Amino acid sequence: MSTRAGFAAVIGAPNAGKSTLVNRLVGSKVTIVTQKAQTTRFQVRGVAMDGQAQIVLVDTPGIFRPRRRLDRAMVRAAWSGAHDADAVVHLVDAEAELAATGSAAKAADRRSAEDVRTIVEGLKRADRTAILALNKIDRVRRDDLLALTQRLFDTGAYTEVFMISALDGSGVEDLKRRLAALMPESPWLYPEDQAADLPARLLAAEITREKVYLRVHEELPYAATVETTAFEERKDGSARLEQTIYVERDSQRAILIGKGGQTLKWIGEASRKELAEILGRTIHLFLTVKVKDNWAEDRAAYRDMGLDFDV
Repeated sequence: MSTRAGFAAVIGAPNAGKSTLVNRLVGSKVTIVTQKAQTTRFQVRGVAMDGQAQIVLVDTPGIFRPRRRLDRAMVRAAWSGAHDADAVVHLVDAEAELAATGSAAKAADRRSAEDVRTIVEGLKRADRTAILALNKIDRVRRDDLLALTQRLFDTGAYTEVFMISALDGSGVEDLKRRLAALMPESPWLYPEDQAADLPARLLAAEITREKVYLRVHEELPYAATVETTAFEERKDGSARLEQTIYVERDSQRAILIGKGGQTLKWIGEASRKELAEILGRTIHLFLTVKVKDNWAEDRAAYRDMGLDFDV
């Protein structure tokens, strides 16, 4: 039986659930998931298998109206991932999309709906169509969902629609089978047992960054980044990692460290535990917090994240 392999880009507004969907399709964690929007800063490839088909999933940063250099670089990376893919999935938060039209709409819902319109316009400009995946269907009424489906499909930007819940898995296997069928005939691009192509140093930094946002997402805006500065393989099979968390101000450093160092201790323990599970070895993790007020203007940081500094 011939094999298939190709790329499927998952695009959408920030917080639509792209990372959760990619992790669900792959069956393991390859990208960070937090309740904070715009946590994915660069394309992370996860590898999903379906029979003889290999789907290389490109989890892109959220597409939104950019304000800063980092924003512009993230949006460029997202559209680049969509342009180069064999299939594109536009994931839409159905709950937010429906809420945006109500009189009690939250600002976040209106931003999400605006970002959806931006993506529809971008697909049309690129003369590209996508699979529409309506997410979080467990939170909305069926008749509202059907009306939303019709409204979005009528834009002409989509070839078909799937209704899913990335969180509980509803409808995700159907979407996976469809993506598998869309992959071109090709030898597999990765070994069957490889879930992602993210280097271990970068994966480790992403896991720690996830824990930072999980713990201090209210107090700390997008002012932190994490760098793995040392990754040492030890003779006993364990690994020793040193990481630096960069923030922009002294006040943010104080928040990250916490009273008596408790916040940083929690971040370190949570990251170490998950890294040990993912890498299958004992991890010795050492964290440092440093103030670097211009890290978001550091060309080297963009290169490490695979982003275009000059966008």
